Amino acid sequence: MQQFSLEGKVALITGASRGIGRAIAECFARQGATVILASRKQAGVDEAANAIRAQGGKATAIACHTGQSAAIEALFDRIRSEFGRLDVLVNNAATNPYFGPVIDAPETAFDKTFDVNCRGYFFVAQHAARLMLAQRSGSIINIASVEGISPSPMMGIYSMTKAAVIALTKTLAKELGGAGVRCNCLCPGLTETHFARTLIDTPEIHKYQIQRTPLRRHAQPDEMTGAALYLASEASSFTTGAVMVCDGGAIA
Repeated sequence: MQQFSLEGKVALITGASRGIGRAIAECFARQGATVILASRKQAGVDEAANAIRAQGGKATAIACHTGQSAAIEALFDRIRSEFGRLDVLVNNAATNPYFGPVIDAPETAFDKTFDVNCRGYFFVAQHAARLMLAQRSGSIINIASVEGISPSPMMGIYSMTKAAVIALTKTLAKELGGAGVRCNCLCPGLTETHFARTLIDTPEIHKYQIQRTPLRRHAQPDEMTGAALYLASEASSFTTGAVMVCDGGAIA
């Protein structure tokens, strides 16, 4: 089990105030990491960080809108000044403001989704990679989605961004591997989060998703933490460029 320890590691998790990001932050803290929780609203990450500290974990909360370059710069300025290193990045912050046919999608929804899900992932990973290259070690985990592999109707823009995240992951794995920096991708299926509330609370959509899932249910956020911990830790020391699907068998 020592292979799964994150003792002494510094880990940044974006979109960490709730859902999958928060579950991963809590898991990493239990495994000994100092976790940096980032999300758009300070109050949200403060609450999540306080809960981790109440359980004996080490957590720092930093508000950051990953769709904005200046906010990303400020985030990494603090990481460099306060911690001096970064061992793990979990790129998790995402958005999906539009659910509907591609042909009806407004340009504003397209721009917002790509700003956060692609541009944000790219520049957060870029900043993290520079720190990790200097250390000659590190693990980048990009949270994509099964939608990036097998898109569903009405999810076209979101699916496009998640396919781009998968491509980014594989590119970084090839470019950074020689310096000991690994990059992998985690693709959750339907998971009970605020983000997916509309899909779960709409009976016909939920029924469609469950019928195509061999386990016949959706996931809980903490069911993504085992895969994330594996990818963050030395247990996955020879794993890079991988796309790990956790979807109950939906796209098997």
